[in-house]
Amino acid sequence: MIWSFTKILVFVCVVVAATIGVGMLLETSGGVRISVANTEYSLSPLTALIALAALLLAFWLTLKLLNLLIAVFRFLNGDETAISRYFDRNRERKGFEALADGLMALASGESRTAMAKAAKAEKYLKRPELTNLITAQAAEASGDRRKAEQTYKKLLSDERTRFVGVRGIMKQKLDDGDTDTALKLAEKAFALKPRHEETQDVLLKLQAGAEDWSGARKTLNAKLKHGSLPRDVHRRRDAVLALSEAKDVMADGKSIEAREAAIEANRLSPDLVPAAVAAAQGYIEAGKPRYATRVLKKAWDAQPHPDLAAAFAAIDPDENAQARIKRFRQLTRSKPDHPETKMLLAELHIAAEDFPEARRSIGNLAETDPTARSVSIMAAIERGEGAEDHIVRAWLAKALTVSRGPQWVCDNCQHIHASWAPVCQNCGSFDTLSWKEPPQAETSLPSGAEMLPLIVGAIQDKSEDVAEETPEDVSEAPEAEVVDAEIAPEPEAKAEAK
Repeated sequence: MIWSFTKILVFVCVVVAATIGVGMLLETSGGVRISVANTEYSLSPLTALIALAALLLAFWLTLKLLNLLIAVFRFLNGDETAISRYFDRNRERKGFEALADGLMALASGESRTAMAKAAKAEKYLKRPELTNLITAQAAEASGDRRKAEQTYKKLLSDERTRFVGVRGIMKQKLDDGDTDTALKLAEKAFALKPRHEETQDVLLKLQAGAEDWSGARKTLNAKLKHGSLPRDVHRRRDAVLALSEAKDVMADGKSIEAREAAIEANRLSPDLVPAAVAAAQGYIEAGKPRYATRVLKKAWDAQPHPDLAAAFAAIDPDENAQARIKRFRQLTRSKPDHPETKMLLAELHIAAEDFPEARRSIGNLAETDPTARSVSIMAAIERGEGAEDHIVRAWLAKALTVSRGPQWVCDNCQHIHASWAPVCQNCGSFDTLSWKEPPQAETSLPSGAEMLPLIVGAIQDKSEDVAEETPEDVSEAPEAEVVDAEIAPEPEAKAEAK
């Protein structure tokens, strides 16, 4: 409404200005004198102005006529489209102007204007491969998904725009949550343009989500081949996919194939903790404990982890406490200042009932970097040394408020996982889980506080008297029962661990 009023006002102002100008020219004295071949022409100012306008019009018509004559001359010389191009030139100019206006409107967020300009450009240019692109993107931006999908389907008929059409429909299916259809479209788009990095990433994510590990490895190799992925990252992710393949093969009951796949995953990325654990288990089943020790030690040197310690304990589950401490020196002498190493040593000495040495091993870790596991270990040490119940209860109360320690956390969405997985359960990202302390530890899941039973295995300790307590004794000291149940499992539980 305001724009229409503004145009009317401008038009009135122009008319008024022209009227005033003509009146001034009529009242102006003098004029223009033109002398040609001894003939003199006297023109009033208004007449001179009209003559100048007529002269310009004649010059413009002369140029147009000259261009037409040139087109006819070219046509006579064999250029069959010269005359048609002459008459279509004006239409092309209008069409490209509309196309440019449509692109500007699309970039400015004016989706409706962009679609209108695209329709006008199509009217003049008859170039659907250009105008449909603007129409589809404008319709998608304006929320008209039906029109966008129809336009994307039109793009499929042209070989030059087929990839754009497939990609557009694929993104719509992803927004709708139809991952099965999106996966098929991503495979089609990848076949059309295997170098397109975004398509590679989408296809890899969808294949990982569908647990198509073999297809995902092929896509990963294509990313490496086309230079869109560093070689070290490729090795790491290829190891993740190989480990996932191993788990699938293991689920099918093919133990030998699973063992080979796990070993291959560990070879590709020795510092990948789940791969090292799986490879070690494969070597143990094959009767090769030395190979399992070497794999776990190499992974421990890269990053100490409770799962590595548990797998290392499983190499010889029947050894006594002192023999286990001696064998574990292969791990504990590496990174002696690491918190995981200190807690592991403390747990081993607790199993050997050497509580003073367990205290020396853990040091002041429970004060400087308290976690549920380190504080629980301190409660076990205090209990083993015969400390009073209120001291043990104080440690247990602290274990409820401190951090749960490092866990498998997604780098993308910070979601916490109880165990490692190749794909985040929350956001679906591939290979984003890291062993670290979550930002909000109070909401985290239980971590390695149960490591002591796993490492100790079948080693006997002095906590068996807890099972012999009467109900009255339990009611008098419930916290003590919690300590024994948590850090000193009953014989039945030990037998199961064994």
